[in-house]
Amino acid sequence: MRALALYGALGSLVLTGLTPAPAGGAVRDPAAPPAPVHHLTFGRCAAVEHLPASVECGTLTVPLDYARPGGKKIKLTVSRARATGEGKHQGALVFNPGGPGASSMQFPLYGTLPNWRRTARAYDFVGYAPRGVARSAPLSCQDPKEYAKAPTDSPRHPTAAFKREKVAQARAYARGCAQRAGADLPFYNSVNNARDLDMLRAALGEKKLTFMGASYGTYFGAVYATLFPGHVRRMIFDSVVNPEPRQIWYRNNLDQSTAFERRWKDWLRWVAKHRATYHLGSTPKAVQHSYDTALERLRRKPVNGKIGPGQLQSAFLKTGYNDAFWPMRAEALSAYLHGDAKQLIAQALPSGDAKAEENSNAVYTAVECNDAAWPHNWSTWDRDNTDLARTAPFETWDNVWMNLPCAFWPDRGQSAARGVEEAAHGTADRAAKGSPAGGELADASLHAAATDLDDALRGPRGPLDVRTEPGALPSVLLLAAERDAATPYAGALELQRRLPGSSLVTERGAGTHGVAFGPNDCVNAHVEAYLLHGKVPGHRVYCGPRAEPVPGQSLRHARQHLAHPVTGK
Repeated sequence: MRALALYGALGSLVLTGLTPAPAGGAVRDPAAPPAPVHHLTFGRCAAVEHLPASVECGTLTVPLDYARPGGKKIKLTVSRARATGEGKHQGALVFNPGGPGASSMQFPLYGTLPNWRRTARAYDFVGYAPRGVARSAPLSCQDPKEYAKAPTDSPRHPTAAFKREKVAQARAYARGCAQRAGADLPFYNSVNNARDLDMLRAALGEKKLTFMGASYGTYFGAVYATLFPGHVRRMIFDSVVNPEPRQIWYRNNLDQSTAFERRWKDWLRWVAKHRATYHLGSTPKAVQHSYDTALERLRRKPVNGKIGPGQLQSAFLKTGYNDAFWPMRAEALSAYLHGDAKQLIAQALPSGDAKAEENSNAVYTAVECNDAAWPHNWSTWDRDNTDLARTAPFETWDNVWMNLPCAFWPDRGQSAARGVEEAAHGTADRAAKGSPAGGELADASLHAAATDLDDALRGPRGPLDVRTEPGALPSVLLLAAERDAATPYAGALELQRRLPGSSLVTERGAGTHGVAFGPNDCVNAHVEAYLLHGKVPGHRVYCGPRAEPVPGQSLRHARQHLAHPVTGK
């Protein structure tokens, strides 16, 4: 399951901590970025970014494959708002909101929000679209219109026939990714995201990086800390992914499904407690029955011809991400069951931006499938998730369908071979037209041979073993909520063990995904002290929970708490 992007969404050597040595055996400068830097020039943002004149934009050029830094280049879009204060300027604060597949191009606007203003006086706020996202060498695996088809079903305990249909769809989706991206596909992964981040640091002219990553951003931020510990100034990891290599990514998704069940029950209890407001039942079981009634009604007759069980499930999944959704969803469900579908339409109707949604899903899939080995036998998925759905039915199977393309994902050698085929076709076409041909085919052939040799020498590889030696990394700040569903709390404890000297701030009894600069003043004080003064609290400190949502809470009030949403699935 995608870790909802916070605040607002394999090539050679890819899974090792190595970067290629320069030709001639020269010793590489450990303070240098992983490839030659193309410095950023900022100017007016493209209209498609929908950013005001106070924000400036640039383009970062990076290698597609860091093992071949002189080869194909891709361009990443970057945004920046200059620090607003006249005091000591502390450089750039780079932010990633998670995903994988989310952009932080809107991040410079956060400086206008009350909780961010003091930080914005000291730092330039820098956002960017990671590789594959939006206009940054965009990935696509499927026709967006096909991807956005609605309504869809979401059975809690699917039949064998439904499973067969979903397996076929997942196989076709993986094939579409391979066909559309070709030989480039393996290079969309977390290690390259970390290398891109270091290229961005250097291109901004920053000797050391100040970074805030949320959700999935904590994972590739931790990969960055492992690869480049000497390049770190300050890092905040908000809502922490479990980096244990055996968890990436199959087991993390199983754990997510369990955690979402717990958060769903939190919502059911809250709605039952406020039965006089919502009239959905006086017990969690009764509220679940009301939700199931809505599912069955939508299965028989989708609202507006677009909102079926799948769309209802997607909308109500957000109750597990942020408490601010609790009153909104309860009001919509109550009104729908009592004959008024207007709120349900407003909250569950597909967004209409099918291209952006398909792109985000393509990047999510590519990164997670490329990062690690997944079970290739459907029987493994079916067994594990049938068992899990007995106790955690709310999200288990939808989580499976989102990740199942990884069971059929092409390996590096298959992608390289496809690149040779594509180059051969291109060479033949150019030769038929009398144009020079041959260089692209030769390059693709050499890459395929190098990939085969690399695989033969190294054998199967797993995710990077995230960790640093004591004293290698400055103190970093971890933030976590005890009942977070998208990134269960155990992940924060695991990352703290792997980053000696790190400090963990826990929001007790809370489950909103994304802790920093929300309504918890205790958390915010620790975040500001760290960003503005470099001060960390003790090894582990605790803040009380945020206040529970208020029944009938206005949509405007809820939006204030969602001003820096987390992206994910």
